[in-house]
Amino acid sequence: MDSVLLTGASGFIAKHVALKILNAGYAVRGTLRRLDRADEVRAALQPYLTEQAGELSFVQADLESDAGWAEALAGVAALVHTASPFPAAQPKDPAQLIRPAVEGTERVLKAAAAAGVTRVVLTSSAVAVLNEAKPDTLQDEADWCDIHLPTTTPYAKSKTLAERTAWEIAKARGLKLTTINPGLVFGPPLDDHYGTSLSVVERILKGRDPMMPPTGLPVVDVRDVAEMHLRALQRPETAGRRYLAASGTMAYVDMGRTLKAAYPTRRIPTREAPQILVRALALFDPAIRTILPKLGHLERVSNARAVKEMGMEFIAPKAALLASADWLVKHGKIWA
Repeated sequence: MDSVLLTGASGFIAKHVALKILNAGYAVRGTLRRLDRADEVRAALQPYLTEQAGELSFVQADLESDAGWAEALAGVAALVHTASPFPAAQPKDPAQLIRPAVEGTERVLKAAAAAGVTRVVLTSSAVAVLNEAKPDTLQDEADWCDIHLPTTTPYAKSKTLAERTAWEIAKARGLKLTTINPGLVFGPPLDDHYGTSLSVVERILKGRDPMMPPTGLPVVDVRDVAEMHLRALQRPETAGRRYLAASGTMAYVDMGRTLKAAYPTRRIPTREAPQILVRALALFDPAIRTILPKLGHLERVSNARAVKEMGMEFIAPKAALLASADWLVKHGKIWA
């Protein structure tokens, strides 16, 4: 049985990745910054594990420290690197995001090379693909975010620089690297610890805004993201390739209308806001400020490579959105 090192095993996406890989028969060694979260991850996965599931174990390692990585990577067949900071709002100091993302990726991939682990699957992001100088065009894996544009967010810079660092190390150290680049990730969490991943859905369900911003972005279900990590591991021919994980683009107003139809008694916005209103609200709300460069644009990416080379059949955007909302309401995160 092959063993895989999974970084950041307590994350929203990482738990789903762990589940997919375990149920495919791999042994998974998960890294955690604090080992006292091991029971949390075990409890999240346990109800969904099959009889064929591989063994799950944990090691302590932090992206910001060299300690533990050599031991963590000893004897594993592959590295799946999912750990990276993900903010609810952009920090005032971009280095707060960029430095740990880039240095963490560099630290982990160099440790993998030193340990003789050559197969690597990296969780990147669609923001590392989307070039804001090409609004409203269908973009694909050949595109890269332009980090020098004044509108590029610290988060987009962090994911872009981290992925570019990974490709540079892969080339220099002979690593067989595949990157998975998800859009906005919806879908049901495996437990209550899902961080800021579903903050967009929570915000809409709570009726935080009177209207929806005039923009939209690529979305994907977390279960499809996890499946793509597994298929990358299982298919050596995916090495050297980037793969966009997106089932389609949803405008925010369509998210609101979809959720309003499912929860008609809730105060959910279904109208699109004028750009001038969004800009005014952004003065007081840092979460809104992050979408200002995208106003009036629909970000679109192609999933053709994932469909053709991985055989992916994606969960539809509306179904992914509703799966998130249904979970949040059912588990009391949003009052029904």
